[in-house]
Amino acid sequence: MNRLLLWFHQTGSPPNFDRYAARWTPVAFALAFLSLAIGIYGALFSVPADYAQGDNFRILYIHVPSAWMSLFIFVAMAIQSFIALVWRIKICEILAMACAPIGAAFTLITLLTGSIWGKPTWGTWWTWDARLTSELVLLFLYIGVIGLNGAIEDRRAAARAAGFLALIGVINVPIVHYAVHWWNTLHQGETIRLIGESKMDSSMLWPLIATMIGTKAWFVGSLLQRARALNLEQEANKDWARTAYGAKP
Repeated sequence: MNRLLLWFHQTGSPPNFDRYAARWTPVAFALAFLSLAIGIYGALFSVPADYAQGDNFRILYIHVPSAWMSLFIFVAMAIQSFIALVWRIKICEILAMACAPIGAAFTLITLLTGSIWGKPTWGTWWTWDARLTSELVLLFLYIGVIGLNGAIEDRRAAARAAGFLALIGVINVPIVHYAVHWWNTLHQGETIRLIGESKMDSSMLWPLIATMIGTKAWFVGSLLQRARALNLEQEANKDWARTAYGAKP
Protein backbone atom coordinates (compact mmCIF):
# COMPACT_ATOMS: atom_id res chain seq x y z
CA MET A 1 0.00 0.00 0.00
CA ASN A 2 1.18 3.54 -0.82
CA ARG A 3 2.71 5.15 2.29
CA LEU A 4 0.44 8.21 2.07
CA LEU A 5 -2.68 6.05 1.75
CA LEU A 6 -1.45 3.88 4.60
CA TRP A 7 -0.98 6.99 6.77
CA PHE A 8 -4.54 8.17 6.00
CA HIS A 9 -5.90 4.71 6.74
CA GLN A 10 -4.08 4.47 10.06
CA THR A 11 -4.94 8.03 11.13
CA GLY A 12 -8.60 7.38 10.31
CA SER A 13 -8.75 4.83 13.12
CA PRO A 14 -10.42 6.51 16.15
CA PRO A 15 -7.73 5.52 18.70
CA ASN A 16 -4.93 6.48 16.32
CA PHE A 17 -6.61 9.80 15.58
CA ASP A 18 -6.94 10.51 19.29
CA ARG A 19 -3.21 10.02 19.80
CA TYR A 20 -2.40 12.07 16.69
CA ALA A 21 -4.64 14.96 17.80
CA ALA A 22 -3.25 14.90 21.35
CA ARG A 23 0.29 15.16 19.98
CA TRP A 24 -0.21 17.95 17.44
CA THR A 25 -2.86 20.19 19.02
CA PRO A 26 -0.41 21.93 21.41
CA VAL A 27 2.11 22.38 18.58
CA ALA A 28 -0.49 24.03 16.36
CA PHE A 29 -1.65 26.37 19.14
CA ALA A 30 1.93 27.31 20.03
CA LEU A 31 2.66 28.21 16.40
CA ALA A 32 -0.61 30.15 16.24
CA PHE A 33 0.14 32.23 19.34
CA LEU A 34 3.69 32.97 18.19
CA SER A 35 2.69 33.93 14.64
CA LEU A 36 -0.29 36.02 15.72
CA ALA A 37 1.79 37.84 18.34
CA ILE A 38 4.44 38.70 15.74
CA GLY A 39 1.86 39.73 13.16
CA ILE A 40 -0.25 41.88 15.48
CA TYR A 41 2.82 43.56 16.95
CA GLY A 42 4.07 44.37 13.45
CA ALA A 43 0.64 45.64 12.37
CA LEU A 44 0.32 47.95 15.37
CA PHE A 45 3.86 49.18 15.94
CA SER A 46 6.07 48.49 12.92
CA VAL A 47 3.98 49.17 9.82
CA PRO A 48 3.55 52.85 8.90
CA ALA A 49 0.10 54.39 8.57
CA ASP A 50 -1.53 54.16 5.15
CA TYR A 51 -1.25 57.33 3.07
CA ALA A 52 -5.00 57.40 2.35
CA GLN A 53 -6.68 55.58 5.26
CA GLY A 54 -4.32 56.45 8.09
CA ASP A 55 -4.41 54.00 11.00
CA ASN A 56 -7.87 52.70 10.05
CA PHE A 57 -6.28 50.23 7.63
CA ARG A 58 -4.59 48.29 10.47
CA ILE A 59 -7.77 46.29 11.15
CA LEU A 60 -7.22 44.64 7.75
CA TYR A 61 -4.45 42.56 9.36
CA ILE A 62 -7.25 40.72 11.16
CA HIS A 63 -9.97 41.17 8.54
CA VAL A 64 -8.09 39.77 5.53
CA PRO A 65 -6.73 36.55 7.17
CA SER A 66 -10.15 35.91 8.70
CA ALA A 67 -11.82 36.36 5.31
CA TRP A 68 -9.38 33.93 3.71
CA MET A 69 -10.03 31.41 6.49
CA SER A 70 -13.81 31.72 6.19
CA LEU A 71 -13.54 30.46 2.60
CA PHE A 72 -10.72 27.98 3.19
CA ILE A 73 -12.53 26.25 6.06
CA PHE A 74 -15.77 25.88 4.10
CA VAL A 75 -13.87 24.20 1.26
CA ALA A 76 -12.10 21.93 3.79
CA MET A 77 -15.48 21.07 5.35
CA ALA A 78 -16.95 20.25 1.93
CA ILE A 79 -13.98 18.01 1.04
CA GLN A 80 -14.25 16.10 4.31
CA SER A 81 -18.01 15.79 3.79
CA PHE A 82 -17.48 14.40 0.29
CA ILE A 83 -15.03 11.79 1.57
CA ALA A 84 -17.41 10.90 4.40
CA LEU A 85 -20.40 10.53 2.08
CA VAL A 86 -18.54 8.45 -0.51
CA TRP A 87 -16.33 6.24 1.68
CA ARG A 88 -18.25 6.49 5.00
CA ILE A 89 -15.13 7.32 7.01
CA LYS A 90 -16.21 8.24 10.54
CA ILE A 91 -13.27 10.54 11.28
CA CYS A 92 -14.01 12.57 8.14
CA GLU A 93 -17.60 13.04 9.34
CA ILE A 94 -16.25 14.27 12.66
CA LEU A 95 -13.68 16.57 11.04
CA ALA A 96 -16.30 18.08 8.72
CA MET A 97 -18.64 18.89 11.59
CA ALA A 98 -15.77 20.21 13.71
CA CYS A 99 -14.95 22.67 10.92
CA ALA A 100 -18.35 24.38 11.03
CA PRO A 101 -18.17 26.35 14.34
CA ILE A 102 -14.59 27.44 13.62
CA GLY A 103 -15.51 28.62 10.13
CA ALA A 104 -18.58 30.43 11.46
CA ALA A 105 -16.38 32.25 14.00
CA PHE A 106 -13.93 33.40 11.31
CA THR A 107 -16.81 34.50 9.08
CA LEU A 108 -18.37 36.51 11.91
CA ILE A 109 -14.99 38.16 12.62
CA THR A 110 -14.72 38.98 8.91
CA LEU A 111 -18.12 40.67 8.88
CA LEU A 112 -17.54 42.59 12.13
CA THR A 113 -14.06 43.84 11.24
CA GLY A 114 -15.28 44.71 7.75
CA SER A 115 -18.04 46.84 9.24
CA ILE A 116 -15.58 48.58 11.57
CA TRP A 117 -13.32 49.33 8.61
CA GLY A 118 -16.25 50.30 6.37
CA LYS A 119 -17.68 52.99 8.66
CA PRO A 120 -14.80 55.51 8.29
CA THR A 121 -13.99 54.36 4.74
CA TRP A 122 -17.44 54.13 3.16
CA GLY A 123 -19.40 56.16 5.70
CA THR A 124 -21.66 53.22 6.64
CA TRP A 125 -21.49 50.10 8.80
CA TRP A 126 -23.21 47.95 6.21
CA THR A 127 -24.27 48.01 2.57
CA TRP A 128 -25.81 45.27 0.46
CA ASP A 129 -22.67 44.95 -1.61
CA ALA A 130 -22.18 41.68 -3.51
CA ARG A 131 -19.06 40.72 -1.54
CA LEU A 132 -20.60 41.56 1.83
CA THR A 133 -23.92 39.90 1.06
CA SER A 134 -22.33 36.67 -0.19
CA GLU A 135 -20.09 36.59 2.92
CA LEU A 136 -23.23 36.95 5.07
CA VAL A 137 -24.79 34.05 3.15
CA LEU A 138 -21.65 32.06 3.97
CA LEU A 139 -22.27 32.68 7.68
CA PHE A 140 -25.87 31.46 7.30
CA LEU A 141 -24.61 28.32 5.55
CA TYR A 142 -22.24 27.61 8.44
CA ILE A 143 -25.11 28.11 10.90
CA GLY A 144 -27.28 25.84 8.77
CA VAL A 145 -24.67 23.05 8.89
CA ILE A 146 -24.33 23.45 12.67
CA GLY A 147 -28.11 23.49 13.16
CA LEU A 148 -28.80 20.49 10.93
CA ASN A 149 -26.04 18.49 12.61
CA GLY A 150 -27.56 19.25 16.00
CA ALA A 151 -31.16 18.54 14.96
CA ILE A 152 -30.72 14.81 14.26
CA GLU A 153 -30.12 12.46 17.18
CA ASP A 154 -28.17 9.83 15.24
CA ARG A 155 -24.67 11.34 15.08
CA ARG A 156 -23.60 9.69 11.84
CA ALA A 157 -26.88 10.40 10.05
CA ALA A 158 -26.66 14.00 11.27
CA ALA A 159 -23.12 14.38 9.93
CA ARG A 160 -24.13 12.98 6.54
CA ALA A 161 -27.14 15.31 6.24
CA ALA A 162 -25.14 18.35 7.31
CA GLY A 163 -22.29 17.30 5.01
CA PHE A 164 -24.69 17.21 2.06
CA LEU A 165 -25.67 20.82 2.87
CA ALA A 166 -21.97 21.74 2.98
CA LEU A 167 -21.46 20.25 -0.48
CA ILE A 168 -24.37 22.29 -1.85
CA GLY A 169 -23.24 25.45 -0.06
CA VAL A 170 -19.66 25.29 -1.38
CA ILE A 171 -20.94 26.90 -4.60
CA ASN A 172 -21.08 30.16 -2.61
CA VAL A 173 -17.30 30.17 -2.07
CA PRO A 174 -16.33 31.24 -5.62
CA ILE A 175 -19.21 33.75 -5.53
CA VAL A 176 -17.66 35.40 -2.47
CA HIS A 177 -14.19 35.36 -4.00
CA TYR A 178 -15.08 36.64 -7.46
CA ALA A 179 -17.91 39.01 -6.47
CA VAL A 180 -15.65 42.05 -6.92
CA HIS A 181 -14.88 40.92 -10.48
CA TRP A 182 -18.33 39.80 -11.57
CA TRP A 183 -20.27 42.83 -10.27
CA ASN A 184 -19.66 46.54 -9.80
CA THR A 185 -19.15 46.42 -6.04
CA LEU A 186 -18.25 48.96 -3.38
CA HIS A 187 -15.78 46.51 -1.86
CA GLN A 188 -12.26 46.95 -3.18
CA GLY A 189 -10.53 44.27 -5.26
CA GLU A 190 -7.63 42.12 -4.16
CA THR A 191 -4.72 44.08 -2.72
CA ILE A 192 -2.65 41.03 -1.81
CA ARG A 193 -1.97 38.23 -4.26
CA LEU A 194 -0.31 34.94 -3.44
CA ILE A 195 0.69 34.62 -7.11
CA GLY A 196 1.86 37.74 -8.92
CA GLU A 197 2.65 41.23 -7.71
CA SER A 198 0.72 42.59 -4.72
CA LYS A 199 -0.49 46.16 -4.50
CA MET A 200 0.61 46.35 -0.87
CA ASP A 201 4.15 47.51 -0.21
CA SER A 202 6.48 44.79 1.06
CA SER A 203 7.13 46.75 4.27
CA MET A 204 3.42 46.31 5.11
CA LEU A 205 3.15 42.73 3.91
CA TRP A 206 5.14 40.69 6.43
CA PRO A 207 2.74 41.16 9.40
CA LEU A 208 -0.09 39.98 7.15
CA ILE A 209 1.85 36.83 6.27
CA ALA A 210 2.46 36.23 10.00
CA THR A 211 -1.24 36.62 10.88
CA MET A 212 -2.16 34.41 7.92
CA ILE A 213 0.11 31.65 9.26
CA GLY A 214 -1.28 32.23 12.74
CA THR A 215 -4.92 31.89 11.71
CA LYS A 216 -4.22 28.70 9.80
CA ALA A 217 -2.33 27.21 12.74
CA TRP A 218 -5.17 28.26 15.05
CA PHE A 219 -7.63 26.50 12.76
CA VAL A 220 -5.57 23.29 12.81
CA GLY A 221 -5.30 23.35 16.60
CA SER A 222 -8.99 24.13 17.08
CA LEU A 223 -10.02 21.50 14.55
CA LEU A 224 -7.95 18.77 16.17
CA GLN A 225 -9.16 19.73 19.64
CA ARG A 226 -12.85 19.78 18.65
CA ALA A 227 -12.58 16.62 16.56
CA ARG A 228 -10.82 14.79 19.36
CA ALA A 229 -13.64 15.71 21.78
CA LEU A 230 -16.31 14.59 19.29
CA ASN A 231 -14.40 11.39 18.60
CA LEU A 232 -14.20 10.55 22.30
CA GLU A 233 -17.89 11.36 22.73
CA GLN A 234 -18.85 8.87 20.03
CA GLU A 235 -16.31 6.24 21.15
CA ALA A 236 -16.92 6.55 24.90
CA ASN A 237 -18.16 2.97 25.22
CA LYS A 238 -15.32 1.42 23.25
CA ASP A 239 -12.54 -0.49 25.03
CA TRP A 240 -9.74 1.75 23.74
CA ALA A 241 -11.40 4.88 25.16
CA ARG A 242 -12.05 3.23 28.51
CA THR A 243 -8.46 2.03 28.69
CA ALA A 244 -6.94 5.33 27.59
CA TYR A 245 -8.94 7.51 29.94
CA GLY A 246 -9.50 5.16 32.82
CA ALA A 247 -13.30 5.07 32.50
CA LYS A 248 -15.16 2.56 34.63
CA PRO A 249 -17.00 -0.20 32.80
